[in-house]
Amino acid sequence: MGAHPVALVPVRLSDFDYHLPNGRIAQTPVEPRDAARLLVDEGLHAPLHRHVRDLGEYLRPGDLLVVNDSKVIPARLRLHRASGGAAEVLLLEPMSGQANDGVHRTWEALVRPGKKLRIGEQLFTNAGEALVEIGARCESGDTFAVTLLGDGDPLDLLAGHGDMPLPPYITTPLAQTSRYQTVYASAPGSAAAPTAGLHFTPELLDSLHSLDVGLARVELVVGLDTFQPMSTADPRDHLIHSERYCVTAEVLERCRSAKRVIAVGTTATRALESAATFGELEGRTRLFIHRGYQWQLVDLLMTNFHQPRTTLLLMIDAFVGSRWRRLYEEALANGYRFLSFGDAMLLDRSL
Repeated sequence: MGAHPVALVPVRLSDFDYHLPNGRIAQTPVEPRDAARLLVDEGLHAPLHRHVRDLGEYLRPGDLLVVNDSKVIPARLRLHRASGGAAEVLLLEPMSGQANDGVHRTWEALVRPGKKLRIGEQLFTNAGEALVEIGARCESGDTFAVTLLGDGDPLDLLAGHGDMPLPPYITTPLAQTSRYQTVYASAPGSAAAPTAGLHFTPELLDSLHSLDVGLARVELVVGLDTFQPMSTADPRDHLIHSERYCVTAEVLERCRSAKRVIAVGTTATRALESAATFGELEGRTRLFIHRGYQWQLVDLLMTNFHQPRTTLLLMIDAFVGSRWRRLYEEALANGYRFLSFGDAMLLDRSL
């Protein structure tokens, strides 16, 4: 079945632009997590202004809530060159086939200054310890293969030397690193948080369970496209990077038998739709969901508000059509907070 048939109506990058004032970009998360606001999509009617803690009012017995339980790793390494110049490495994910005794030391990474660093050059911690060796550029041209040096588990090295990879638009230091992690995170590997899930508390999950709303977990390792804006005139020509995902056969069957499937975030959505569209439960996906996509599983989508001109906004457009613009205008007019630490909305593609 086709993942993204060609739409008859011309699509321009400017169709997915809007003005986002810097002051509306949330710099810190709200407390408690489920106190974030929730804009509830009502189709042709005006949306409702609620809070995430009210989510259960819009779900039904037999619904299935699907979350991405990928765990963010402290993947940002602030290092320096032998010359003393600053360098930064953002690990994206281990490179396949590069495991030594089951331990992954070679990773795909964004590096700075990419044009100056040489193959074989080592980067050092403030204590003078060699931590990273630069390898060749990857096929995409945007990233490098880098090797983590030193003994022990690379994840232990990152815990000792790495920072949480907050998006560049967040400039306020994070008081607690756990706030850039979902409460159900379990599989280490992501370079960014599946941010819609940041709103959930154990108490909220328990309350949904008491309403006979099921919970299922998938994994999608959040990667490069989180950091890459689109630049092609026709956004469908954008080269989307692949991401690793896993959906178990049990979860797929639960989705197919559920009354409705509510995906928490665009990453859970991409994992589910990749499994259903391509018939592969795990692997790497380049599924690019945009206008004209034939939806397979997801009925409702809970998601944060996204940056202009991004693949994530194209997914929202594919889900609810052009009314996303009216919803965003409503949110901006009513003081909602945007992006990773911002508020959320609940979208229903049947409306």
